[in-house]
Formats: sequence, structure tokens, C-alpha cells
Amino acid sequence: MFARTERLLLRPGWLEDAPALAQAIGEEAVVRNLATAPWPYGEAQAQEFLSKPIDPDQPRFLIFARTGGAPRLVGGCGIKPDEDGRPELGYWIARPYWGLGFATEAGRQLVHIARAMNLPKLSAGHFLDNPASGAVLRKLGFRPTGKVAQRYSLARGGEAPCALFEEGDGDGDSSVTPMRSRIGVDEDFREELRLIAA
Repeated sequence: MFARTERLLLRPGWLEDAPALAQAIGEEAVVRNLATAPWPYGEAQAQEFLSKPIDPDQPRFLIFARTGGAPRLVGGCGIKPDEDGRPELGYWIARPYWGLGFATEAGRQLVHIARAMNLPKLSAGHFLDNPASGAVLRKLGFRPTGKVAQRYSLARGGEAPCALFEEGDGDGDSSVTPMRSRIGVDEDFREELRLIAA
């Protein structure tokens, strides 16, 4: 399954994506906000993740920014069962691309995919020391349950408090952060995104 948004391409990961995946996710600031990713995270861990079969009821995607040239890997997202067996939305964005609205844009598309698949309402959560993720969830129409649970993080090597959310009745804010300029084929993509965010 593939999906496109205004700025992004969501597609399953392939083994040849391992070097780009390891580079994108391979920062402790990114990995420590995930439950199942180890730290350190290198190409071997990327290959192991990309080799896992994908359950059709649990879609997972790599997130690529569409450019004038080859798409750039900027993150990942997916749906998997939470500790109570309910479908849970998850995502991560590589650090150079934080603050550009990519998590919201990809998350919105993932919610649409879940609705098309007739999945039950989604759950989600974020570690308390990652409030930016809570802001993304609110933009997607999720609401806090008022509960905080201890969730294990492989990268942290232990449990940490996690705020729990549930999907609301609407799609949340339907606005998407627009590109303020076209990204040229020969320009350095990362620098262009930094300029856009400024």
C-alpha cells in the first residue's frame, strides 16, 4: 500500500532503504521517544526491522518528502496493537525535519487509511518528556484520556511515563503546513527545509 499527501509519500520500507533508515532514525533524541527501537540504531537494526513481514491489518510506512528529485526519507509511521490490543498510531520524524508539519501530515493520512480499513478507533500516546508529540496528536483530533501509564522504551532501557490518547470523532484540524517554496532538484534539501521553517 502506498499513499501520497501534498508533500509526502508513504510506502512500505524495503531492504535497500536500510542505510537511509539508519541515518534518519539514528539519533538518540529520536529513538528514545519510541517503544521498540533500540539504541544505538545502525544499519543492522534497520535491516532487521525492514525484514519483518507486514501484517495487512497493521500497516507501516516510511515517510518520504517529495522533491523535484529523489524523495528523501524523513520518518516513519504505522499502526500496531497497543497493550490492550487496540490499534495504536505511532510515528517518528528525523530530527532535521522537526517542526515542518510532517508528523501531522503523515498522521492525518494514516488516520484516513485506518478509516478506509474499518479499523476501530485508534489509540496513541507519547512519553511525557516529548510534549511536541502530544501537540501533533491534538492536531490529528486525538484527545487525552487523562491517564498516564508506564510504557517500556527499549532505547531508554526501562519504563517512562506515557500520556494516553484516544481518537476523537472528527479528523482534527484539516489544515496542512504548506510548502512556502518549491524545492529545487539541485539544492541541498535539508538546508531548503531549514529556510522554509525559519
